[in-house]
Amino acid sequence: MKIEIWSDVACPWCYIGKRRFESALAEFPHKDKVEVKWRSFQLDPTLPEHYDGTELSYLSERKGLDPEQVKGMFAHVAQQAAGEGLSYDFDSVVVANSFTAHRLIHLAEESGKGAEAKERLLSDHFEHGKDIGNTEHLQELGTSLGLVAEDVSAMLNSDRFAEDVRHDFAEARALGVSGVPFFVIDRKYGISGAQPAEVFASALEQAWAEANPLINVGATDAEACGPDGCAI
Repeated sequence: MKIEIWSDVACPWCYIGKRRFESALAEFPHKDKVEVKWRSFQLDPTLPEHYDGTELSYLSERKGLDPEQVKGMFAHVAQQAAGEGLSYDFDSVVVANSFTAHRLIHLAEESGKGAEAKERLLSDHFEHGKDIGNTEHLQELGTSLGLVAEDVSAMLNSDRFAEDVRHDFAEARALGVSGVPFFVIDRKYGISGAQPAEVFASALEQAWAEANPLINVGATDAEACGPDGCAI
């Protein structure tokens, strides 16, 4: 079973949704037969590489939201994140364009470390106030994951994986994805948003049952027991 997850490393609900999905997957009996593929998505591709302002000023000035409303949203999201064991610090968030960070995830995927890169970027952005648009930080992050330093540097100093990231964007549009996180199971089931773990668990069971139907073998009239007793 293949699960594709479209998300942005600059999306607070994407990290919460990741945790909730992982909780459901950990309890899924067939988790060893599930392939998870992270797909790129950008909430604001127009952002400069570095934005001179806080997350609060970004959302209030560029998005036109009331500052007090934004503060209330931060408090609510941080509370939801805490429920999943995450420590959001919106005061320290560095607003940055996430395109190059997505390219780093694609590079890490070549070494089977895409999920690790995704986790680190989300944590760095929302919990540790790191600049995910800064090439020096991305270089450090990549090498700390065990990626070859020269490969990371070559990627950061070129357009490598840019088309792969854009392809993810295009596929999201083709599937009608307008918000993230968005989970797609076997290209049949779509789950939008940071749903409770129970919703993910139910979807996994349903998709597995459909892909692996129980087939009766042999005669259907052989002796058996039922609620009313056993056949004689």
